[in-house]
Amino acid sequence: MQHNLNPRLAEELRSVAVVPVLTIEHEETAAPLARALVAGGLRVLEVTLRTPAALAGLGRIARDVPEAVVGAGTVLTPAQAQQAIAAGARFLVSPGMTPRLVEAAEAWPVPFLPGAATPSEAMALSDLGYRVLKFFPAEPSGGVAALKALAAPLREIAFCPTGGIDLDRARSYLALPNVATVGGSWVAPAAAITAGDWATITQLAREAAALRLSR
Repeated sequence: MQHNLNPRLAEELRSVAVVPVLTIEHEETAAPLARALVAGGLRVLEVTLRTPAALAGLGRIARDVPEAVVGAGTVLTPAQAQQAIAAGARFLVSPGMTPRLVEAAEAWPVPFLPGAATPSEAMALSDLGYRVLKFFPAEPSGGVAALKALAAPLREIAFCPTGGIDLDRARSYLALPNVATVGGSWVAPAAAITAGDWATITQLAREAAALRLSR
C-alpha cells in the first residue's frame, strides 16, 4: 500500500534541515529559484498549490532542475494530487487529512505527507501506517511545546512542522527528537523572488542548510 512509502520519505526529510515552502506567482521564476536554493544546500522543495502558476512552476523545476527533489504542497483533493504527479511532483503534502485523500493515496506512486495538529489525528494516521506527518499550523498549534509533549506518547511518529517558523524558531524545533525537518517560506522571500535576487536566496538557504550540521 502507498503509505509504506511514507517512512522512506522520513529518511529523505531527515537528510535536510529545512524544506523551503515556495509560492510560485510566475512560472518563469520557478527554475532560477530552485537553482538558488539548491546552490545553498536545500534540495528538497515544496511548491504550494495556491497560485495559478504553481503546477507549471513545479513542472519547470522537475524538468530543468533535476538535482532538486520537488514536491507539491497544499494538496486538498485527489484530483490535485494527480495533477501534481503528472507535473513531476516526487512527493505530496497536505495541511491535513481526509478519508478520501488517504484512500486515494494508496494508489499514488509517490510518498504522501498528510497533516495533523492533534493527538487524535496523529494516532489515526499512525494506525494507517503513516510514520511521518506534517504538523500544521505549527506555531498557532502550540509550537515546540506541543511537539515536545507529543514525543513521549507518540514516539514512533516524526513530524515536519510548518507555519510561522523562521530561522531562529527552526533551531528550537530541530532540537526535538521527533522532528524530521521544518518547512518554511523565509528562505524564499517574495521581494527577493520578484527582484530576481537569487544571491540573497542562496545565502538564506545556506544559513538554513547549516542547521543540519548542528543537529
